[in-house]
Amino acid sequence: MIGKIKGQLVELNSNIALIETPSGLFYNIYLTSSILFSLPPTLPHPIEIYTHLHVREDALTLFGFSDKKEHKIFLLLLDVPGVGAKSAFNIVSHIKVDELVRAVQQNDAAFFTSIKGLGKKTALKIILELSAKFDAEFTFEEIRVSPDDATIIGALVSLGFEKREVQNILPKLDLNTSMEERIKEGIKLLTN
Repeated sequence: MIGKIKGQLVELNSNIALIETPSGLFYNIYLTSSILFSLPPTLPHPIEIYTHLHVREDALTLFGFSDKKEHKIFLLLLDVPGVGAKSAFNIVSHIKVDELVRAVQQNDAAFFTSIKGLGKKTALKIILELSAKFDAEFTFEEIRVSPDDATIIGALVSLGFEKREVQNILPKLDLNTSMEERIKEGIKLLTN
């Protein structure tokens, strides 16, 4: 695995860098915004970055990070179900690590849904998965829920289901269906 690269940044196309190593190898690497903002206007420029080689059937992609914290958060995000490498990189690239940690600790789903391409379900999954890893105190009661979600929770609790169980299945409900359909879907999930 390629864990770190040191060399000369010789070309930059949007957020994709071409980096030449001392051995004469050139690597195409996606760079986070924090790296891009720290670069001088002229090239070539010496650079040393942490990397992650993402392997898929049809592609090998190198992602570059400014420090160990960015790299670690990226790896943690990759472990979240439904978050792929490009989504994880997009998150790390557009927010500061400390802001992400604070959002998880404060159960702030709105913070994550403000990132382009992230929906409510994915935001809740990120909070659920990362809260344990950050040793954050986490309770569903602290999550800001929409009026529709509050109605669904209330309806299912009134049918005798435990509030905690209802809150656990909430991210699994299809947001593209009516409230009634989501309640029916919730009943099915809770009775299985």
